[in-house]
Amino acid sequence: MAEGSLGAPTRHPIPWQDPSFHDEAKLDDELRRVFDICHGCRRCFNLCDSFPRLFDLIDDSESGELDTVESTGFAPVVDACTLCDMCFLTKCPYVPPHEFNLDFPHLMLRYRSMQNAKGEIPSIEKQMTETDRNGKLARLAPGLCNWVSKEDNGVTRPLMERVLGVHREAKLPKFTGKSLDQFRQSDVPALNTSAPAHGRKAVIYATCFANYNNPEIGRAALQVLAKNGVATEVVYPSCCGMPQLEHGDIARVAKTAAKVAAEMRPHVDAGKAILALVPSCALMLKFEWPLILPDDENVKALSAATRDIDEYLIDIAKTEGLADGLQPLDGGVFLHIACHSRAQNIGQKSTELLKLIPEIDLNVQERCSGHGGSWGVMKANFETALKVGKPVARQARKAGKTYIASGCPLAAEHILQGMERIEGEATLPTQTDHPIQIFARAYGF
Repeated sequence: MAEGSLGAPTRHPIPWQDPSFHDEAKLDDELRRVFDICHGCRRCFNLCDSFPRLFDLIDDSESGELDTVESTGFAPVVDACTLCDMCFLTKCPYVPPHEFNLDFPHLMLRYRSMQNAKGEIPSIEKQMTETDRNGKLARLAPGLCNWVSKEDNGVTRPLMERVLGVHREAKLPKFTGKSLDQFRQSDVPALNTSAPAHGRKAVIYATCFANYNNPEIGRAALQVLAKNGVATEVVYPSCCGMPQLEHGDIARVAKTAAKVAAEMRPHVDAGKAILALVPSCALMLKFEWPLILPDDENVKALSAATRDIDEYLIDIAKTEGLADGLQPLDGGVFLHIACHSRAQNIGQKSTELLKLIPEIDLNVQERCSGHGGSWGVMKANFETALKVGKPVARQARKAGKTYIASGCPLAAEHILQGMERIEGEATLPTQTDHPIQIFARAYGF
């Protein structure tokens, strides 16, 4: 037996339809098997709060070993997992093909799936993650919704904290009155037919965040792609299901995956690249959906055609070459590499992209921001989320750049909020950007 695996990590399909998947006794056996290995290794102690909670749980037990730990104590360990996949991809020496066969994030997902099947996921938390419904309703009165969610609103935020469990100081995404999928063709710049990559065709999968919260990310992508001769259209069948995956509703995610993949198949068959604007959504289409529906041909085809927006532009740069016109920026950039970008195993494409900007002043960090999707805004988790992300916030504040950017918009906002909490004099950015927005700015848009 080798100590650790030299092979590339591989993942098994998620057997969520197997009757034993929700068998509590079998799940407990697997939790104990994995937790005991983690206890003996402890390489992941500094990744997130799951592992400190696990190790404290064991260390504080009667024997100091897992045999005297009650299974009821496992829930807080599971609750702290944000499904970032960093333990699986960057730390654990025992992932498949190693014979120990550890997949900590998907084991946490299995536990949550059991909780979901038993009706133990609070209904109010589920309602908060209904991104399509919430986005469509907020679109009717975005100004009112944004006023209600402002962290300095002393009337509504304490009420939201009591009713929804959302920490009153956590920054929440703003809503827009015009979603990305409502953009008309006249909103898109004219196609640059002289660009080296002219002839390429792509579809932007809007993602719920770019669609309802920040369509400027999509507008920037459309501008840059048009500049580079890529004929592009925006589609948005529905959310990718990541919020539901976080709550263990795998059946719901499977239904979404089958529906969206079927609707996107004509675009894939037409040879168009499918471009996701947010790393979590790219990860879902590329990797999680095929593990949930491994036999769905539409899902397989969509997975093969999906690219992160930065990944796609780097492919253009390396294959045909980018269109001329990039100019130096008027300030430096602090770039955060999101966990779900790293989980795609594509390298630092955002870094590569921004380095194409002439004379770029770039500082790159790839530690976790601590946000973890909806997890980090909850009252029970907010302070922990800021603590996990403090090293990144500290580095961002020390760098003193004009721009704060991350492929994950929620992570970028969380980093900025962490920067604001660090004592001392400093001039901080007033907004955050997606790397594609920085790149569009360098093109003069």
